[in-house]
Amino acid sequence: MSISKQRSYDPKAVEKKLYEKWEQSGIFKPGEKGIPYCIALPPPNVTGSLHMGHAFQDTLMDILIRYKRMSGRKTLWQGGTDHAGIATQIVVERQLESAGKSRQEIGREKFVEAVWDWKKKSGGTISKQLRRMGSSIDWSRERFTLDDDLSLAVRQVFVSLYSEGLIYKGKRLVNWDPVLKTAISDLEVISEMEKGYLWHFKYPIKNSKQFVIIATTRPETLLGDSAVAVNPLDDRYKTLIGKTVELPLTNREIPIIADNYVDKEFGSGCLKVTPAHDFNDYEIGKRHNLEVINILQEDGHLNSSVPDNFVGLERYEARKKIVSEMDRRGLLAKTEEHQLMVPRGDRTRTIIEPFLTDQWFVSMEALARPALDAVRNGEIKFVPQSWAKTYYDWLENIQDWCISRQLWWGHRIPAWYDAQGNIFVGMNEKDVRRENSIPSDNILRQDEDVLDTWFSSALWPFSTLGWPKETKELSTFYPTSVLVTGFDIIFFWVARMIMMGLKIMGAVPFREVYIHGLVRDSEGNKMSKSKGNIIDPIDLIDGITLEELVTKRTSNLMHPEDAVSIEKNTKKDFPDGIPAFGTDALRLTFAAMATTGRDIRFDLGRIGGYRNFCNKVWNASRFVVLTLKEHSVSEKFTTGLLGEAENWIYFRLEMTLNLVRKNFDSYRFDLASNAIYEFIWDDFCDWYIESSKVTLSDPSSTPERKQVVLQTLIDVMQTALSALHPIMPFISEALWNELEACQDNPRTFSSIVFPTETKFKGNKKSHDQFELIKKFVLEVRRIRSSYNVNPKQEITTFVNYPESKINNYFGNNIGLVRSLGRISSIKTIPQSKLLKIATGLADKITIYIPLEDLVDIEAERVRLKRDLGKLKSSKGRITQKLKNKNFLSKAPKEVIRKEEEKLIEIDIAIDHTEKQIINFQ
Repeated sequence: MSISKQRSYDPKAVEKKLYEKWEQSGIFKPGEKGIPYCIALPPPNVTGSLHMGHAFQDTLMDILIRYKRMSGRKTLWQGGTDHAGIATQIVVERQLESAGKSRQEIGREKFVEAVWDWKKKSGGTISKQLRRMGSSIDWSRERFTLDDDLSLAVRQVFVSLYSEGLIYKGKRLVNWDPVLKTAISDLEVISEMEKGYLWHFKYPIKNSKQFVIIATTRPETLLGDSAVAVNPLDDRYKTLIGKTVELPLTNREIPIIADNYVDKEFGSGCLKVTPAHDFNDYEIGKRHNLEVINILQEDGHLNSSVPDNFVGLERYEARKKIVSEMDRRGLLAKTEEHQLMVPRGDRTRTIIEPFLTDQWFVSMEALARPALDAVRNGEIKFVPQSWAKTYYDWLENIQDWCISRQLWWGHRIPAWYDAQGNIFVGMNEKDVRRENSIPSDNILRQDEDVLDTWFSSALWPFSTLGWPKETKELSTFYPTSVLVTGFDIIFFWVARMIMMGLKIMGAVPFREVYIHGLVRDSEGNKMSKSKGNIIDPIDLIDGITLEELVTKRTSNLMHPEDAVSIEKNTKKDFPDGIPAFGTDALRLTFAAMATTGRDIRFDLGRIGGYRNFCNKVWNASRFVVLTLKEHSVSEKFTTGLLGEAENWIYFRLEMTLNLVRKNFDSYRFDLASNAIYEFIWDDFCDWYIESSKVTLSDPSSTPERKQVVLQTLIDVMQTALSALHPIMPFISEALWNELEACQDNPRTFSSIVFPTETKFKGNKKSHDQFELIKKFVLEVRRIRSSYNVNPKQEITTFVNYPESKINNYFGNNIGLVRSLGRISSIKTIPQSKLLKIATGLADKITIYIPLEDLVDIEAERVRLKRDLGKLKSSKGRITQKLKNKNFLSKAPKEVIRKEEEKLIEIDIAIDHTEKQIINFQ
């Protein structure tokens, strides 16, 4: 697109072509020189599409990579995707179901083939979307966690840890999804507060007419109780410890035990203990050597360990029957409504059960100690440092890690069983037979389970670089430089990568961990499909109609009944759909909101402002290009002819570059982006460009002086674009190239390094002189705005300063001051009284502007009084609202906070308006 002809920036005309040029040129690959710098992309699910969290996180990583690349580092952004065992298997199973088939029907081998076929056709969505975000990943090295070389690494680590006794198989309690029929990780469990019930049951004490009352939210687990526990300090039950109760609906008796875990204040203070179906009860059971009774089948139905009349019932059918039966027998003391945390599977939304089953585990204690030391001794630094405590807390109380999943898609566990059930672990069956002298006629059966996807992800920093082979990339880029991730996976991924890196590589996997916040909606709510508040970042880039947005948000809902409210809220929030903002505006929004570790509230108003900034940058560059075409520019740069404005802009530019570098280096993306934003918008566009127009249009300006202004315009603009490039790569490079084309011997942008110094160091004295001019002009503009004076009308301005010294006060720039302030003349205020004046203070000078000839005094007085009335009316309404106890108790905190902020703003406006009215009396 031609900058000369196009008056506003069109991202679509730039982004796709420029990205294709980048990728084809190979500039994303590491160079041959420089200190290595590497980031491993947290691998997104191959089934997924880019969500706001991805886009936010990937923008921050790309900023770092581009900044380091421009700084001369040998950079590698190692990308790739995760095979996402559960998510991918669900996708393909649904496809089979729609064709009237099931995975059990076609068998494991055919099913895995079908998944690979899906992956080839549809698994690259997120990689394409990452390109749309401008991500400068080395795509020639893209990895997939099920690639042959990465699978080799997984098997080798498994075999190694098993041989050391750090991997074992055992019967333990795990999170179990009855729909998927597999163990799942804590990260795949979403616990939310829901309405439920608390049932109070009577358990008769043996050989007594007494009973204890227990309270439970899960009556069906009664059939698996092994004890009733009380707190040893609870005087109510001390005499009952050691006695037994007759467990209702069964023919079993269970003991009353004492355990400090029991909360005396909850319910009756008596706790039913079901070791096979509650994680806390499991620990109590271990302490007291209680019987562990599993009452569930894999699908959530009751098994044969319960009384015959309950066998085969679905768990919630069993709940109803138990409550009914306990009531019939007079053993239901009461039922009350109760708010409780309910764990649901993130894929199926079914309630997760603690389930006792045979699984593979990693023994974590020995791995955790070196990982703790690595952070404590400074080998790894958390940014912000406060997140290290979260890391310590988890590792100091770590539990063994369940790494097996009852799926078909994933890294199959490299373990084989003979007819007697003996376990043999090895890289493959051939090795197992050779190493254990097992003849070929002895049948071996490989374990059906696959590994938790977090197991392969834990090896990501070194497996993607070629391990177990000793590759050049591994020796060059391991340890990697920084991990950029959210706080929600410190436990599941960050800690495990550190443990595996230290164990397998003998070195930490990265030097720093930058923890960013989560992206939430404008009200601070977590974005989720069920809430209908998800925004697709690609829709922000390209735009989307209201109809398309509604369809996207209401399709494939877990709870279809939510569709009506989601559609209503979408139409309210986006009545015109979402306009196209372009990639750079979205990236700048993310960068500007990336405060240290805090969640960010995404607001369309913010990205709209940054789209305006794109146009501001475009028009500033367009002005420079058109000006250069109007005036021939010379290569000669005569620093002796720099004026206050040039000294000032170079001084500001140097300050800005220092700020941007400092804040990039300390992960303060918000401060870096704000610094370059303010420089371009305020300093360069609003002040230097306007001052340059004065010089270039002044007949008294010499050709040499004009050359200095032209050189300053192009040099400062290009330098600013270079500093902006890591954040906004498309528009910055496109405009830099346009400016370069206006000069002799044009360079290519790929040869440009991140600016560390300016062509000329601005003079501090001249900088301060220009600041005086700015203050004066801004105060004049403020007075104009306060009294609705036509901004184009030239005005006479009086000051309390000798007229003969005014020009000298402004550093002989009186013409610049008058032009920027649209001032016809600046005079010393006369002794005679001016009837109506507006005053302002700029440094040591007081400004007086007569208003009689500028505004209609009576009309202005009427307007101000009308405005004051509206302000006081608004204040009254908000004050009453904030006194309303019903509003304060029901409204979200964010809504209350906004009302309080409005009240403060109104008070300020009232004070300002009253002062203006006094001035017109």
